[in-house]
Amino acid sequence: MKFLDRIEEVRRLKAFLSYEEGGLACLYGRRRVGKSRLLTEILKGRTDVVYHEADREDAVLQRERLARDVATVLEGFADVVYTDWGRLLDRWQKDAPRGSVLVLDEFPYLVEQTSSLPSIVQRIVDKLRESGQKIIISESSQRMMQGLVLSPNEPLYGRAMEMLNIRPLDFRWLKVAFPKLSPMACLEYYGVWGGVPRYWEIVERAGGLKEALRDQVFSSLGLLRTEPTYLLQDDLSDSVQATAVLSLIGQGCERPSEIASRLQVPQTALSRPLKRLMELGLVRKDTPFGADEKGNKKSLYKVADPFLAFWYRFVQPRYSNAHYLETASDAKRFKEDYRTYLGGVWEEFLRERLGASRWWGAGLDHKPMEIDIVAESEDKKTLLVGEAKLSLADAESARELEELKKKALLLPFASNYANVECKLFVADSSTSGVETFWG
Repeated sequence: MKFLDRIEEVRRLKAFLSYEEGGLACLYGRRRVGKSRLLTEILKGRTDVVYHEADREDAVLQRERLARDVATVLEGFADVVYTDWGRLLDRWQKDAPRGSVLVLDEFPYLVEQTSSLPSIVQRIVDKLRESGQKIIISESSQRMMQGLVLSPNEPLYGRAMEMLNIRPLDFRWLKVAFPKLSPMACLEYYGVWGGVPRYWEIVERAGGLKEALRDQVFSSLGLLRTEPTYLLQDDLSDSVQATAVLSLIGQGCERPSEIASRLQVPQTALSRPLKRLMELGLVRKDTPFGADEKGNKKSLYKVADPFLAFWYRFVQPRYSNAHYLETASDAKRFKEDYRTYLGGVWEEFLRERLGASRWWGAGLDHKPMEIDIVAESEDKKTLLVGEAKLSLADAESARELEELKKKALLLPFASNYANVECKLFVADSSTSGVETFWG
């Protein structure tokens, strides 16, 4: 698959590499998001780059592997036995040409074996200003990056000239990657794969959504069969409770009271794991429109990553059935269940694009109600009230819009606005007289 987007990241990294002075740049983000591909594209064609992908092994073996990689640029570099990291990095800095680049991918694996390495790298980085050489460290563990580089107590704090959080691609790039897909089909893809380029490559090779799910997700031989374990092995490996909380949220336990009941722990015990999951971007908190987020008892929790949300919803409950989706009955049942799930994906897509929220609670008639999309204008004079639908027949659109207007009048805060605008947002753009939002 061709390299997509990353326009701003490319611009910043190219600028960093063009500086006369040397320095440090850091990249981090979830696994498979494309950090290595980004660096490969940026450094393509250069002969003064050492690209080292670290592994979990003894420090002696780690240094030997790095020395061999450096030797591809500096002949004879691996002929010496380096008894410590300081000697190895000092020699690279001394012998490498001006402007050379050293990439240490999965840097935390090196730190696991040598806790003093950040201090050593700090000392080297401080000498790079005059030499023009660059060091780039890349990490998949957001927790370790926050500890190694973003913590004021760590040696590398404040040393980075660039600190890039590499995030999944925006939805609109799916259409570029798969130009033959309709907008609705793109939404179906996004509901499973999110904006992770590596997943897009897998589904492209598989030949379609159904084939990729059957062969690479549900199959016991699939590349993504145990993906959550792979994704979370660094960030949550030391927290059984946080992993359990994530799993329960993925299964539909959205309220802290439900999660606490399932885990048989006091609700107060969830504060730390929930905070950690949100800091890592794995979970998001939904609060009703207009409510104070802090300490709001109505807040609900959702899995933020589309693939993890899909995996916990569909794969985990069927984990013992490695042949799921191989029969026509399974495929039919999955199609129906997935469409229901996709409705939530469409709602979240709209809220993100519109800067909107959900609202749920008691209406003015004291009956419970829920609104998919609520937002206010910048001047706070107009309230947008919207309903998200995957599809809607033309004959139903007028009736649905009238129902929405009635619900809007029952909102406790509707009278605070001079105007209340009601809209239906339909994913299937063939419906006339309603809004679509595929920009």
